Amino acid sequence: MTALGSLRRRLAGIPEPRKVFSGPGFAPEAWERFAPVAESLALGYNATLENSSVPVLADRLKAVDPAFRGFAYEGAGMGMGALDLMTPWKERLGAFIDGPGGPHIYTAYVGVGLALARLRRRPESYLGRLDPLLGWAIVDGYGFHEGFFKHRRYIAGKARPTRLSSECRPLFDQGLGRAIWFSTGAVVDRAADIVAGFQPDRHGDLWNGVGMACAYGGGTDRAGLDRMCEVAGAYQDRLAWGAATAAWTRELAGNEAAHTDLACEVFGGISSGDAARVLREGRREVAGSTSSTPIQAWRDHFAAKTATA
Repeated sequence: MTALGSLRRRLAGIPEPRKVFSGPGFAPEAWERFAPVAESLALGYNATLENSSVPVLADRLKAVDPAFRGFAYEGAGMGMGALDLMTPWKERLGAFIDGPGGPHIYTAYVGVGLALARLRRRPESYLGRLDPLLGWAIVDGYGFHEGFFKHRRYIAGKARPTRLSSECRPLFDQGLGRAIWFSTGAVVDRAADIVAGFQPDRHGDLWNGVGMACAYGGGTDRAGLDRMCEVAGAYQDRLAWGAATAAWTRELAGNEAAHTDLACEVFGGISSGDAARVLREGRREVAGSTSSTPIQAWRDHFAAKTATA
């Protein structure tokens, strides 16, 4: 660790991730079920602050259990994003994505969103620097941060983000949905009750996030997944999209997981491999989209293809 890295770690690091899970709105089961998730993210973030050299960082991230490595890359994306925002004359994130971070591009971009929220920067101004489709994941990360660290305002209080454009708000709510899943300790009925308390126009995007977090991070079994389909009702297609995104993300990174396979099967009635394939094809088809929210076009493509199947 460099002297500068040591200073950055002391000033801005995450010293004890468990403390976050003891805050208001967190269920007792949350830390028990998701400790490896939180610890992996904190490791990636702290390691980046300590030494942002891409080869050094890549070696440290390789040591993380493959099941949780995506969360470590999310933390690394958060660290790279924070450092680039504080020293904008450097382009650490681009070098990271062009190198070992490439297979983890989606989770790394989510991490950048965490950094933007942490430093109180609007994500719209950052979108132009990123992949025109996947870059929208930063808004998801931004929403997750606000739900996780400002639970009282954004989850308990159901506040809408007033500083975001209308195009960004669905992805913000997707991030909130992920925060709901992790903070409730993967208790399906508890998560469903929280979603139901929001205005109806937000339910679909919140279920996107719940489904994605459940499929990527796990936390429940087949009975829990079946129950989620029941309580989501007309929004089961949103669960399927969330699970497919998790499957594509894991396939790209080469860290497939049994709980992701199961979520794709239960939510969408297809294998995780098929779900990832549809997203791969959709990414190519919407690459030249003129839509102001190409990630919406990506979801619509998935819905159309799976409905036909």
